[in-house]
Amino acid sequence: MLPSSIQISGEPLSGAEVRDICRGLRDNAVRLLSLRGCRLCDRDFGRICRALAGATSLAQLNLNLGVVSSPSRIKQLAEALRTNRSIQSLFLHGSPLTDAGLALLNPALALHPALVALDLGDCMLGDEAINLICGLLPPDGAKSGDHVAGMLAVAVASSRTLEVLDLEGTGLTNQSAQTLLDMVENYPTALRSLVLAENSISPELQQQICDLLSEGEEEEEEVAGGPGDTQERERARQPAAHQRGSSSWTGPSDPSSQMVLMTSGLGDSLLAETEM
Repeated sequence: MLPSSIQISGEPLSGAEVRDICRGLRDNAVRLLSLRGCRLCDRDFGRICRALAGATSLAQLNLNLGVVSSPSRIKQLAEALRTNRSIQSLFLHGSPLTDAGLALLNPALALHPALVALDLGDCMLGDEAINLICGLLPPDGAKSGDHVAGMLAVAVASSRTLEVLDLEGTGLTNQSAQTLLDMVENYPTALRSLVLAENSISPELQQQICDLLSEGEEEEEEVAGGPGDTQERERARQPAAHQRGSSSWTGPSDPSSQMVLMTSGLGDSLLAETEM
């Protein structure tokens, strides 16, 4: 069975739901787990942490909006991250971590071999926490294309207006492409064209991304109008491109988006370095 996603938002989790989540993690059947704003007891939170510690398929973990709500939960998450080797993106936006909580998480974050995207916005962090976060960055300030792609995927997933993204010749690899593929597959976005030419990405992965973008566009067209104007829309359609040369584009940002990329001080420096 191929890994799938579990996405629950703002709901109280029952014991049965927690058991299903843990079973999916233990069976390596979950690639994306999002429990954004969900309410569960400490015992069930601990059960999920123990299950995700050994999960090898889990790539994205979203515990935004107060799921990690106490020092004991921070410790349990840190223990899980010390063992887990698969998580690439960790979202903790809106969690009351404080400097003390991040100090508990920091050793596990620093040693994690796969983590490339970390959202700590609105986590009540001060100067001490920012210093710890800076210590997680490469000492020479250089970041690989894969590192930036992981953070960029968070921003793209939150946008409802960005339709074209040109990443031609930006040093991306199959790891980046897999992160972007997960984003396109699991998050409803307005993205229609993603340019990945001149990168070290396999043609198969590029085609998978292109096919998913094309499917999303076709679904939108079916909803927008009846069969009478299908041919007209087909002629007007621009291909979901990953072809070389289409590097000119504009994409307005979405000021109402609730998902923030690495805010609370750190995000500005990361985005500034990316633009350089």
